[in-house]
Amino acid sequence: MSDIKAFAPLDGSKSPRFAEVATFMRTRSIPMDQAAGVDVGIVGVPFDLGTNFRPGSRFGPAGIREASRIIRLINGHTRVAPFEIARIADLGDTPVHPVQFDESIQIITECFRGIGEKAIRPLALGGDHTISLPILRGLARSNAVGMIHFDAHSDTGDQARGSKINHGTPFRRAVEEGLLDPKRVVQIGLRSQISTHDEYDWARGVGMTLITMDDYESMGRTAVIEGARRVVGDGETYLSFDIDGLDAIYCPGTGVPEAGGFSMRDALVMLRGFRGINLIGADICEVAPYLDSAGITSIHAANLGFELLCLLAEASREHAI
Repeated sequence: MSDIKAFAPLDGSKSPRFAEVATFMRTRSIPMDQAAGVDVGIVGVPFDLGTNFRPGSRFGPAGIREASRIIRLINGHTRVAPFEIARIADLGDTPVHPVQFDESIQIITECFRGIGEKAIRPLALGGDHTISLPILRGLARSNAVGMIHFDAHSDTGDQARGSKINHGTPFRRAVEEGLLDPKRVVQIGLRSQISTHDEYDWARGVGMTLITMDDYESMGRTAVIEGARRVVGDGETYLSFDIDGLDAIYCPGTGVPEAGGFSMRDALVMLRGFRGINLIGADICEVAPYLDSAGITSIHAANLGFELLCLLAEASREHAI
């Protein structure tokens, strides 16, 4: 990695952190078609056409990037310095169509297929949770992968008013398409009200591990981390973080905030507990800045993004794609 210093973010001692165009953590900006050699790529996915309640997460990538200006370069808890161990760049946004759903899904799929072919581990900034499906279509090309999923909702519904692909169905479709191995999927933080008595039956029936908030409180944080690690094992794994996995007090800026979730502290510690897992990519979804209060949701998402960046940087050094 002799050229790794060429990927260093802007130096805050030379250019103040509030200056210049916002990339994630002021990371070097490189177009996707010129990203050969990048280990970890930040990719915005400004898409919210799959939302069935409050839209606005199409502005999530911009809000998270802006909030990330405040983050420093070394993890003060794990001592991981991602920019010292991996070539990291902000690859911009996928060029989604503002009103055409199917066309946008195809564009996102092709963008992440190209990213996967370059052996880049993406950190995707959403966007509503629909985006996980085309991302997985792009990355999970040969074998089904495992997944660690933080969310108040299982997102394994079959349809919403005739729509088979939306932000409540991505992981059911991903299992059906052979992108996810359900026996290597763990969902953490489920707690919302449900529409039918059998809402979780399909997910459990195919072998997913569901950890509700009641389970979380009974098990304790350490046991949840250890259990999730056992579920995904040593194989390739994707991590998806819906911001509404956090208690609603931490994320007012989201389409479907849910009370009674885990704290930001819980989330940070859990992510740090997944060091060494073979992460091929990750996303943060459902941040809607225009619904936010004082930017708090974007700030939390940016900090979660940094923890994911640390995990992906270490994975790029320890595991081959």
